[in-house]
Amino acid sequence: MLAALIDYGLFLAKTLTVFIAIGVLALLLLRARRAHEEDDPGQLELVDLNARYRDLALEIKKATLPRKTFTLALKAERKQRQARAKANDKRRRVFVIDFRGDLMASEVGALRESITALLLELTPADEVLVRLENAGGAVHEHGLGASQLLRLRARGIPLTVAVDKIAASGGYLMAAVADRILAAPFAVIGSIGVVAELPNFHRWLERQGIDFELHTAGEHKRTLTLFGENTEAARAKLREQLAAVHDQFKELVKTHRAALDLDRVSTGEYWHGEQALALGLVDELRTSDDYLLAARAEADLFKVRWRMRKKPLARLLEAVRLTGARWWRRQIQGVA
Repeated sequence: MLAALIDYGLFLAKTLTVFIAIGVLALLLLRARRAHEEDDPGQLELVDLNARYRDLALEIKKATLPRKTFTLALKAERKQRQARAKANDKRRRVFVIDFRGDLMASEVGALRESITALLLELTPADEVLVRLENAGGAVHEHGLGASQLLRLRARGIPLTVAVDKIAASGGYLMAAVADRILAAPFAVIGSIGVVAELPNFHRWLERQGIDFELHTAGEHKRTLTLFGENTEAARAKLREQLAAVHDQFKELVKTHRAALDLDRVSTGEYWHGEQALALGLVDELRTSDDYLLAARAEADLFKVRWRMRKKPLARLLEAVRLTGARWWRRQIQGVA
């Protein structure tokens, strides 16, 4: 029994040593990576969606039409494109940006770069369509996302947001600044509210005989804490702060969607597409796919993506993470 405990202790010590080493290496690599990001932030990628749709249509025709009929259709399509090119037919352009949100809105950096690049070229004759999928999260991050979209509005660029799945809380904060909001019938919309929650371990620490000290300069430097004893005054202050953020959220929605009954929709509730349309939270029930298919007849469609370059350091960091994970699985399997 003693030998088994010693072996187990040695195993834990080795495991801890490896993880500390991996953590230190990862931290050093991460810092080095961040130091170079400003010099090499990434690159803009554009995909011609008209060409993609055209290729899909041709695949269907090729598989379903007689060979002669398909050949005639292919020639007609080519002539049409050649005629448009010869006439220098400048159609309006629609640029599509996909934004998938998380708690910290981690794609805001890529959104910022994409919009900066587009603003160098776009005119009010163009349009930006943001396909938004965002359940909300940190106020400051989603507020920055909304601010990036407002840069388009400030330059007179038409902005449409399409919600196929969800735009709630911080997600709706971003959607609300658009000229038009499209939503699928069962998309989740709304949740105009603010929430803060955290556990408190004060009583447990007290039972263990553990003191927790918190020192601040400034009356409201800290309100509720994880380990200290929370007071009614601290709770009241936090509620005051949440109300202030909620008021700011409502003011932004009111500015861009003045016809809304704000008292009705700012309760923190969410609704599905049809209900959201009736309440004025969205402008049309339509999926982004239908919108783009309809637009391709009179517009050139481009999908925009800002891709961060994977530097050697980033690849090494990922390799270290995967190696550590594989090593841990082997150790666990060996113990079992």
